[in-house]
Amino acid sequence: MKYRTRVVDALLDGMLTELPAVAIEGAKGVGKTATASRRARTVLTLSDPRARSSVAANYDLITQVPAPVLIDEWQLEPSVWERVRAAVDQDPLAGARFLLAGSAGVSSDVRLHSGAGRIVRLLLRPMALSERGLDTGSSISLAALHSGHASIEGACPLDLPDYVDEILRSGLPGIRDLSDANRGRQLDGYITRIIEHDMPDNGMTVRRPAALRAWMRAYAAATASTASYTTILDAATATQPDKPARATIDLYREHLTRLFILDPLESWAPTFAPLKNLVGAPKHHLVDPALAARLVGVGKQGLLQGDGQQVPPTTSTWLGALFESLAVQSVRVYAEALGAHVGHLRTKRGEHEVDIIVETPDTRATALEVKLADTVRDRDVRHLTWLRDRLGDRLMDAVVLYTGPYAYRRPDGVAVVPLALLGP
Repeated sequence: MKYRTRVVDALLDGMLTELPAVAIEGAKGVGKTATASRRARTVLTLSDPRARSSVAANYDLITQVPAPVLIDEWQLEPSVWERVRAAVDQDPLAGARFLLAGSAGVSSDVRLHSGAGRIVRLLLRPMALSERGLDTGSSISLAALHSGHASIEGACPLDLPDYVDEILRSGLPGIRDLSDANRGRQLDGYITRIIEHDMPDNGMTVRRPAALRAWMRAYAAATASTASYTTILDAATATQPDKPARATIDLYREHLTRLFILDPLESWAPTFAPLKNLVGAPKHHLVDPALAARLVGVGKQGLLQGDGQQVPPTTSTWLGALFESLAVQSVRVYAEALGAHVGHLRTKRGEHEVDIIVETPDTRATALEVKLADTVRDRDVRHLTWLRDRLGDRLMDAVVLYTGPYAYRRPDGVAVVPLALLGP
């Protein structure tokens, strides 16, 4: 499979010019190994019993092979982390020496030094739209939008059915280019592996796999909403006489988050002139909207027809929720290159809501609203203009991401951008 350049490539190359150790984290299948191995002279794959045994017998091995050395699935042998940290302490100016790749955090019963100051963490997510090789022409940069100097122009050939295709094809490199039937099989296998193998391997005994699958299905049905976890549990167990204990559900969430399968979008709390009465609950997202669609069990025609049961409260259709999740997935990738935090805004009474807020450490923000529509009307920008009135010069740009063909700037200053034209 041909390697597609990722936004993180340039970021990682810049890190490795000065940092001795980088840990690349992310869910299985996002491309960690492919990205890291392109920069390694030695690859130690700890999912291979032979390599794992060799490393476990002599942790100094990682310092004796040609560097940079990639230690893949390092969490299978947690002591590797401590040895890397010690090696960096001994020679902190040696340049790029270690790449650690892992698809899970270490089990909660294993205590490790944070690695702060020695090992820098980098999260790799599924491919954003701009990384997928789509023929969309020139892009409109999130970085330019955030600078306040973006040129808003261009046309995008994608329409609604194309975006549905991209939702279902997934941003996981090894899955997206398969046929529809085989992609479905792979996604089903991915979900089954999480339940039957990855959760137990990560320290979670799953006594009722069907209950975990039902909870994951309910969580998927809550995509892009702030539904309470009680509501999600009720939806998952509506036909069951006995519900899993709340402690069990909390463990589900903990371990699925550690596996990077749950990727909630946290509520935005501005670091300047705080806004009042903001909801603190996250918006629910799985690592890839294709997984959410598969769990709920709706295909292309069903999505286009409006099928798909949701967990309340909802503010859009099921397809709208998945389209928003696709947008969030891409924006998060682009924001990583800016060193920015991404969140959402919602007031407690629901009077105002902005789907995505990108904020850099200098407290500048860019606001993005996601609309499953090919036309943007005045009512679609009201929350953006409300936020602009309150943030003033701190808000660098206000953007509507939509399914229409043209990028343009409205008379009120709001940028209208086809989702597929947005880039890093």
